[in-house]
Amino acid sequence: MRAAGFVLTGGRSSRLGRDKALLPFAGATLVEWVAGQVRQAAGTVRLVGATERYSHLGIPLMEERYPGCGPLSGIEAALREGGSEWSLVAACDLPGLEAAFLKDLLDAALDAAEADAVVACEMGGRLEPLCAAYHAKLHAAVEAALAEGRFAVHKLLENRNIVRFPVAAGRLVSNINTAEEWRAWGQ
Repeated sequence: MRAAGFVLTGGRSSRLGRDKALLPFAGATLVEWVAGQVRQAAGTVRLVGATERYSHLGIPLMEERYPGCGPLSGIEAALREGGSEWSLVAACDLPGLEAAFLKDLLDAALDAAEADAVVACEMGGRLEPLCAAYHAKLHAAVEAALAEGRFAVHKLLENRNIVRFPVAAGRLVSNINTAEEWRAWGQ
């Protein structure tokens, strides 16, 4: 299989004060919405991390081997268990995600033979590593970073061959951390 889709759910939602993945959105929950967009783009989807909180949703689940180590732990799980050349990864708190954007990002990855990752890049040049496709060859580096206590995804990407995939719409990869940000989405 060339690609598989994953939604990272391991966060604590501490700034919001409740599980943001389970916020009501588009007739379902936010995590179900994001999972649907990822599934449309990649053909498959699994939720990574905090499986006990989401087992009732009926979406395939997988555990992290390094829980509590941030999103890099979820990326490691996707690369380790994904069984594919590319892992399309999205955070569970991205209500602006669209399947068409994710499909274009994934297509860019499938065409990028030498790349380690294809990462959404906002207008100002800021990378959004929780909306990206990661190549399986990156697994050893991710696992080494986790074992050494280096959990920042941005740091891992600094010396890698990455393709910056431009984000046209401003809110497409904006995540939700606070009640104010959630209200800005009309919720």
